[in-house]
Amino acid sequence: MYKINSFSLHNFLLIIILFLCEVICPQAIRDNFRIFPSNSTQTEVFITTHPHNPSFMFASANTIIFQPSYFVSEGVYVTTDGGTTWFGSDTCKGANINFHGGDPGIAIDKDGVLHITRKARFPLQGLFAHYSTDYGATWSDQYPITTEFLERAAVTTDGFSQSQFFGRTYAAWVKLSPPFALYSSYTTNNGASWSSPVQVNNPTQRCAGGEAVVYRSGKIYTCWAGVDPNAPFSEKFIGFASSSDGGNTWTVNENIFPTQGIRGLLSQKQNIRVDGLPRMEVDNTGGERDGWIYIVTTQKNLSPAGTDPDIILNRSTDGGLTWSQGIRVNQDPLNNGKIQYFPAIHIDETGGVNVIFYDDRNTTSDSTGVFLARSVDGGNTWIEYEISDHNFRPSAIGGLGQGYQGDNIGLTSSGKTLWPVWMDNSSGIYQVWAAPIDISVLDAEEQNLPPSDFKLNQNYPNPFNPSTTLSFIVGQRSFVSLKVYDVLGNEVALLINEEKLPGVYEINFNASGLSSGIYFYKLTAGSFTETKKMVLLR
Repeated sequence: MYKINSFSLHNFLLIIILFLCEVICPQAIRDNFRIFPSNSTQTEVFITTHPHNPSFMFASANTIIFQPSYFVSEGVYVTTDGGTTWFGSDTCKGANINFHGGDPGIAIDKDGVLHITRKARFPLQGLFAHYSTDYGATWSDQYPITTEFLERAAVTTDGFSQSQFFGRTYAAWVKLSPPFALYSSYTTNNGASWSSPVQVNNPTQRCAGGEAVVYRSGKIYTCWAGVDPNAPFSEKFIGFASSSDGGNTWTVNENIFPTQGIRGLLSQKQNIRVDGLPRMEVDNTGGERDGWIYIVTTQKNLSPAGTDPDIILNRSTDGGLTWSQGIRVNQDPLNNGKIQYFPAIHIDETGGVNVIFYDDRNTTSDSTGVFLARSVDGGNTWIEYEISDHNFRPSAIGGLGQGYQGDNIGLTSSGKTLWPVWMDNSSGIYQVWAAPIDISVLDAEEQNLPPSDFKLNQNYPNPFNPSTTLSFIVGQRSFVSLKVYDVLGNEVALLINEEKLPGVYEINFNASGLSSGIYFYKLTAGSFTETKKMVLLR
């Protein structure tokens, strides 16, 4: 963690470390600000970037006005200069504005057309779409994709010129009636019309929380949570599907890995409603991890999550055929009573994996801040930054369902600047806040390591059962040993004991013959030594 609000002076070394961290972070993370200050409540926040113009971004939110009469819509917040200035409205003006129900899904297609899907307001129901060709100043009349009862739709667009489906924009959602399956639809004409919905999966257990992303080959990936059939419908596993023919047919795996979601009310935070629904991203950089798929969830009581809510990442390196064990993203001590929730994930142009989330480790349990965890090695190791310059005390918004304060936050990038957005009520009502982050400054230390440097990384997953991966960097040809010790200092495993050339190495450690507990692994390479702690949790 690189930004710390308060600390104790344990020793001189800690003082120096904290001093350096405080110097580095303000250069990378600019002050928090509201992108569109208003008198409307703004919550349920999303943001996206034009596929070919990184200076053009589009954000949205649920917007609510309570007085003089109750009115719900979707925010339209646009920048065409990389976030220097924002313009727009708290109202999507596509007819019929009297029956907008919020829950926006957004995209900017290859032609710069803005797309927004939203739910209908009672007595109507269903999913309706609008498009704008003038940066959101005016919007088309509504197009009814479906008139069935549903959850919020996720929207994504194919902005890849090499794809045969270049320019197609997709929506995916869960229908809230048996069999509670995921459905999809697409537009090929900039939103003028949408295809008939296709049922993606045929679940035996209720689904929730559909997500969708497009890979640069034109392949589409979707995921969702399989949940308990009864309230509060907590998340038990993640399902996944892919389509190679533009969303017409799907290859489905109903259960790719287990979860233990946190759906319900957080008593520590004024009984706000939270969930463990998945968020997904795919690497489209063309780099060494091109095509890797990442899913983040919020979990507890299932390793590597602890007894309090943690952010967990699973990844696939083969197009969704197989999935890794869970990797704990937040790096605070396990089971410390601190709460992380509502992650959003984004892969930037360098291939960095970025996850933002609410986190209360630097404040009281009734409040929260916002953190960024960043990995430049595909999720193996993480560095964390507190990106909020103030904390706030979450509270439910009256009249919008038990505990509701919005269920999503968002993250995108504009060139080498990350753009996280979240809802924060510190102004008196929930508003959309942002904190631009300079990626190049964050990566300066990692990318400019001298070639002679050695490094021992944190194992992943951690805690683990029974296997975990240890990785390290050898800066110059050396005799290397990697040993594992128990808490009494007894050597329990010799993993490496040989000469190594410069490079990055990984090794799997299987602890099936060991009992639960804390272990230490020590790397010795020439005069370099480093030791790290890991936890075997059965």
